[in-house]
Amino acid sequence: MKFMDYYKILGVSKNATEKEIKKAYRKLARKYHPDINPNDPEAKKKFQQINEAQEVLLDPEKRKKYDKYADKYGKDWEHGEEFEKARRAYGGGRAAGGGAYTTYQDFEGFEGFGDSGFSDFFESMFGGMGSRGGRSRRSRAFKGQDYRATLELPLREVYETHKRTLTIDDKNIRITIPAGVEDGQTIRIKGYGGPGINGGPKGDLYITFRIVNNTPFERKGSDLYREAELDLFTAVLGGELITETFDGKKVKIKIKPGTQPGSKVKLKGKGFPVYKKKGVFGDLYITLKVKIPVNLTAEQRRMFEELAKTFK
Repeated sequence: MKFMDYYKILGVSKNATEKEIKKAYRKLARKYHPDINPNDPEAKKKFQQINEAQEVLLDPEKRKKYDKYADKYGKDWEHGEEFEKARRAYGGGRAAGGGAYTTYQDFEGFEGFGDSGFSDFFESMFGGMGSRGGRSRRSRAFKGQDYRATLELPLREVYETHKRTLTIDDKNIRITIPAGVEDGQTIRIKGYGGPGINGGPKGDLYITFRIVNNTPFERKGSDLYREAELDLFTAVLGGELITETFDGKKVKIKIKPGTQPGSKVKLKGKGFPVYKKKGVFGDLYITLKVKIPVNLTAEQRRMFEELAKTFK
């Protein structure tokens, strides 16, 4: 995996604010979104890059580490702290406790010691022989780089468990997305990151979900909320109201006489699926909006006026 300059990808400066990063991301996401560029592999690749960039730069801890180590260690910036500790250990001549020396090889993006990176640097410090003082040197293994991706899904798609194929680092990965995932939720897929260093384990893949809601329902956890219109006469006299739940099914609600505008009705178990709890749903809350008649005829107005007198 090649090193990516996240600031350059988003077109922002290194001292950009969170607001500026979000603005740049939204602009580019709209431009390169797969739905807009369905048959453009370059746009798809660009979309993945800007998602990875915003994922790192909008996380204070990740951004701090990236700013500190990216210029020095390139694509291996996430391991910068470990590399620094290793260098300090070599600076002291021998590992803690008088143990064996350790070599680090094949790190790209390291600056200051030539193109060959750590390997030649340590060779120059400790010599090219396979042992020192009768002790053999060992290569220390590091876990591979973790990959991060953002997956945008419509709210209706996460109502049911389904499978998706993602392209990460030019490889197709088929994952199962459980019903009920939350906006901003991140899941880890172990072993689908970058290759390990010196025989170390592969990194992990972290996927953050962005849930887009273009429905009349508002989601709060596993509960859903929506408004429904109620005519004045049913609100006053009582009756029934037929409304639609999230899964498209019609339900009949009993309306009590004298129902006030803004009254709420709770439909138990008609909300959103609870994450990783099969068959368990939240509740649906309906807020009743009483529709006031407009454009009354003269006769209708007279009748309302007569009715109004009876309430005085």
